[in-house]
Amino acid sequence: MIDGNRILVVVPARGGSKGIKLKNLRPLAGVPLVARVGHLLKELLWVDRAVVSTDHEEIARVASESGLEAPFMRPDTLSGDRIGDLDVLVNALEEMERIDAVIYDVVVMLQPTSPLRTAEHVTSTLRKLIDEDWDAVWTVSETDSKSHPLKQLTVADDTGKLDYYDQSGGQIIARQQLGKLYHRNGAAYAIRRECLMDQGTIKGARTGALIMDGEFVSIDTDWDFRLAEFILASSS
Repeated sequence: MIDGNRILVVVPARGGSKGIKLKNLRPLAGVPLVARVGHLLKELLWVDRAVVSTDHEEIARVASESGLEAPFMRPDTLSGDRIGDLDVLVNALEEMERIDAVIYDVVVMLQPTSPLRTAEHVTSTLRKLIDEDWDAVWTVSETDSKSHPLKQLTVADDTGKLDYYDQSGGQIIARQQLGKLYHRNGAAYAIRRECLMDQGTIKGARTGALIMDGEFVSIDTDWDFRLAEFILASSS
């Protein structure tokens, strides 16, 4: 609990990932992704309850061994690859409020696929939410200018014709012309209960950004795993 706010941490970890089979169980530097979150949570003394939302028994077992709890299984209706974070978080919140017979004020989502986060990153996200009275706070990183939308191109499926994704891109000569953009790095999301339940979104009317420096990898591919392992090895 922080400043009278009861905190529920939810770790979404379904078993049906398509890009990498059972991605959330794959070891990174010898530790399964979902277990890395459990280990990190031992440093977060303000957490009132931390649970994994999964549809897979082995993920639930590994999560439990790492310190995460698995008091419920995600229903089949929330197990597809087109299920959004909102539905998963609302389900977890409703289940835990029923099981614990309490009301949680804030939900913190920690995705296993962002393994380079630290306890400080998570705490700073929550503190920003509470201290600055946001509906939600997302962690973000500055986007490299090479990935700016005005530098992106399209290729027509039928003809192979190359074009600008945005026609304004044809006016860009130097990267100094590009304004700063940011992308979510998945390190942490802190969301008020009202934002989830009343506004029906993880990005409320007033959502703040915690801008983070450093290297962060959101793991979707084998290359992402290798990159994350390299960064971990380089920082140790």
